[in-house]
Amino acid sequence: MDINLKGKRALVCGSTQGIGKATALELAELGAHITLIARDENKLKEVLDELPLKDGQKHHYICADFDQPDYLKSTINAYMIKEGDVHILINNTGGPAGGKAMDAQLTEFTSAFNRHLICNQILTQAVVSSMKRMGYGRIVNVISTSVKAPIQGLGVSNTIRGAVANWSKTLSIELGSFGITVNNVLPGATDTVRLRSIISSKAQKTGQSEEDVEKAMKSEIPANRFAEASETAAAIAFLCSPAAGYINGINLPVDGGRLGCL
Repeated sequence: MDINLKGKRALVCGSTQGIGKATALELAELGAHITLIARDENKLKEVLDELPLKDGQKHHYICADFDQPDYLKSTINAYMIKEGDVHILINNTGGPAGGKAMDAQLTEFTSAFNRHLICNQILTQAVVSSMKRMGYGRIVNVISTSVKAPIQGLGVSNTIRGAVANWSKTLSIELGSFGITVNNVLPGATDTVRLRSIISSKAQKTGQSEEDVEKAMKSEIPANRFAEASETAAAIAFLCSPAAGYINGINLPVDGGRLGCL
C-alpha cells in the first residue's frame, strides 16, 4: 500500500494544537514538506521545530487569522507565487461557540461562515491550479459528526458545518477528473484543549463535576474513551496518500462508533 508522501507539499490549517498539529506531524513522518497555518506565530515556530526532517524536507509556516479572510487571501496568494506547488490541503479551524441556533446573533453566523467556508474557498482556489497541473491533489476538510446528526447546543456550528460538507461534496464532483479528491473527516470526541474546555463549561452550567461530565460523555461512545488527536490524524493522512486515490466525496466519521446513523 502506497502511503509515501515524499516530495509532496502539504498546507495544514489550525496546526499549532490538537488535530491540526497531530496531522502536520503525521504527514511529515510520511515524508511531506509541511506549511503550517495558524494565527499565533510563537506557537507556529514551536511546532515547526517539532517537525521531523528527513530526505531533504523543508517546512514553513504562514501566520494568518481566519477572522480576516482578505488578509488570508493576499498571504496565501503571495505564498503560492514564492513556493509553487501544493499537493495537499487540510482545512481545519476551531468551531463556533456553543448555544441554541434561535438564540444566536446574526454576526455569529456570518463570522462562522467566513471563518469556515469562505476561508476554505480562498485556500482551495489558491492551490487547485497547481494540483490540476500535477494531476495530484488531496483536500481534506476537518469538520464534525454534526453533518450527519446535529449536536444539541451547537446551533451555529451545526449550520455552518453542514454548509462546508455540501461545499466539499460539490467540489469533489467538479475536481475528481483532475486527480484531485475532496473528502471530509468528522472527528468525534477527541482529547484536545477544546474538548477539555467543553467539559469544563458543561460542568459549570450543570453543577456536575468534570469527572462526571467526562464519564457521561464516554458512556455514549462504544469505544468508551475519547480519541487521541493522532488517531484522527492517521485517518486524515491516509486520505492524503496515493493509496486513497479512488476515495472521493465522503464523510468519514472518526468517533469510536458514537454516531447512531450509517
